[in-house]
Amino acid sequence: MKPLSSGITDQAPANPAATDDMLASQPIGYWCGLTHATVTRHLRNAMAKIDVTQPQYWVLNCVNEWPTAPSCEEVATQLMPLAGGPHEIPRVIDQLLHRDWLRTDGEQRLHLTDAGEAARTRLRNLATELRAVVHEGISDEEYVAALRVLRTMIANVDRDEGSI
Repeated sequence: MKPLSSGITDQAPANPAATDDMLASQPIGYWCGLTHATVTRHLRNAMAKIDVTQPQYWVLNCVNEWPTAPSCEEVATQLMPLAGGPHEIPRVIDQLLHRDWLRTDGEQRLHLTDAGEAARTRLRNLATELRAVVHEGISDEEYVAALRVLRTMIANVDRDEGSI
């Protein structure tokens, strides 16, 4: 596909078999969606083999990284943008309490147990291994450049939607 007379590249239909010379015309939404689905499936399949879910990993990390012990509501609010609905994170917290990976104190604040910290560390190592697979053949500079492009696209859309 060639650039239009205005210098803007024409939008072509999504084509998973697009050659390098066709990529500039490919829809970003298609490729971001396909990337998200593929990487998420890979991560969740690996976690399922050790009987853990990605949301459980999110909660363990969130509790670990909170400056002070968080409440269930604080963790749910923090992770809501990632969750599949308003009830998912509270359910995950209940699962982790049941597994004894989390405990609550007298003020109902969440803390990692030793078993929870061991699980978080195991999952962190697994996520690092899986990241290496996903990033194979991609330098840190290329990865940063790709994320900068995506950030710019998000800002462009946000700015355009603000002018409507």
